[in-house]
Amino acid sequence: MSNEDMSMQNTRQHDSRRPLTGRIALVAGATRGAGRAQAVELGRAGATVYVTGRTTRSRVSEVGRSSETIEETAELVTAAGGTGIAVPTDHLDESQVRALAERIDREQGRLDILVNDLWGGEHLLASSVFGKKSWETPLADGLRILELGARSHVITAALLLPLLIRSDAPLHVEVTDGTAHSNRRYRENMYYDLAKNAPIRLAFGLGQELAEYGGAAVAVSPGFLRSEQMLAFFGVAEENWRAAIAREPAFAIAESPQYLARTVVALAADPDRAERWNGKSTSSGELAKAYGVTDVDGSRPDAWAYFEDVVYGGKEGSPEDYR
Repeated sequence: MSNEDMSMQNTRQHDSRRPLTGRIALVAGATRGAGRAQAVELGRAGATVYVTGRTTRSRVSEVGRSSETIEETAELVTAAGGTGIAVPTDHLDESQVRALAERIDREQGRLDILVNDLWGGEHLLASSVFGKKSWETPLADGLRILELGARSHVITAALLLPLLIRSDAPLHVEVTDGTAHSNRRYRENMYYDLAKNAPIRLAFGLGQELAEYGGAAVAVSPGFLRSEQMLAFFGVAEENWRAAIAREPAFAIAESPQYLARTVVALAADPDRAERWNGKSTSSGELAKAYGVTDVDGSRPDAWAYFEDVVYGGKEGSPEDYR
């Protein structure tokens, strides 16, 4: 084999390990949790990743956690092999989102992957949502939930899609809690229900519009996510997360943020994704089965199937049966 042939072979091998080399991605809401994990895994696959959020090393958002910042996320992206670029952005501020779009346009000229993972409303749930009728939820808190979970997604899509359609294969990912199937059940509270169903409808509608550009819009949901906030809530760390099962048995089906992230990378690297997934609502568990992805422990949890079959359906089974 000639040196030239060996070089070409090495390049092909390199590309197979880093299938998103040369791609430009934005993860909106990448400070922590699934957003951070998706940014890092996109970088590991070779992408240049713009990461946005409200918590920086000099400013903490209403979420109230200073332990994760967008600068740190960008550094993790770069350490994984990509190029991480942190841009502090409040996605409810149109001027800031416009400035973000202008920067990406100026520096890259296009966007290939848009991950809309905005939320940041967990601090409102325990006090204003769970266990309350909607009229018992303070109106200001309910409207804030809709701003964080729906309005921010609409603003981001509206202002970034003109860059996305310049790609030769645009991908828009809407991240939410629950699939269209699981969310056919009421999500306990009017505000939360609306906030978590809105991204599903966004993906469905935008899929219709992106189709003529060869693009795809897909709504994805993690299962029971072991985010930094969830681990802190249970008083455990990733290393000993199973210690929380005694307090919450359903936590046995929990998955790491990397699990969803790996499935989104597989989706982004699939040349047939538009045909297979455009306009659909899916989950980390379903995507993992489709692409042969596993979680960090080698398992393949399917939390929504577990809840559907066992928790709501009364079927005999344990979380371990769905890993």
